Amino acid sequence: MEAATGSAGLAWQRGLPRKRMAAAVVLVDDGGRVLLVRPTYRPGWDLPGGVIEQDEAPRAAARRELVEELSLDRALGSLLAVDWVPATAERTEGLIVVFDGGRLTAAEAAGIRLPAEELAEWTFAAADQLSALMMPLLARRVAACLRARVVGRTVYLEDGTALG
Repeated sequence: MEAATGSAGLAWQRGLPRKRMAAAVVLVDDGGRVLLVRPTYRPGWDLPGGVIEQDEAPRAAARRELVEELSLDRALGSLLAVDWVPATAERTEGLIVVFDGGRLTAAEAAGIRLPAEELAEWTFAAADQLSALMMPLLARRVAACLRARVVGRTVYLEDGTALG
């Protein structure tokens, strides 16, 4: 179907469904443990990241969130995962994109500064600790991203589960 042009086309585009989008980053230490953050506004741990703003590219959002949440400004590597998350009673459906932030040196980790109003703490966690620290959806997503880093291939997820 071809979209209309001009103001009719813009009206048609504005009527299309909207999805919530967020970007996150996987950072690992020398031992392969992943950096997790504990938000102040909900229980459990998550990857650093957040909402992709209007007219913001996902990679730019991920990099911005690293600066805002960890005081780290660094180039990001490849896209590790795209995760479609279905709607629930508590949230709308969304797309989460996760980028490889690479290896974080001890000196870089020592420079992390958290926004106290948003994040309570950070830690490095091994893959076998994820299910104890995170809600199941997030643990599945992070584990899939760690596997994607090893094989060097982007993974498509639905609700944190790899398909295809």
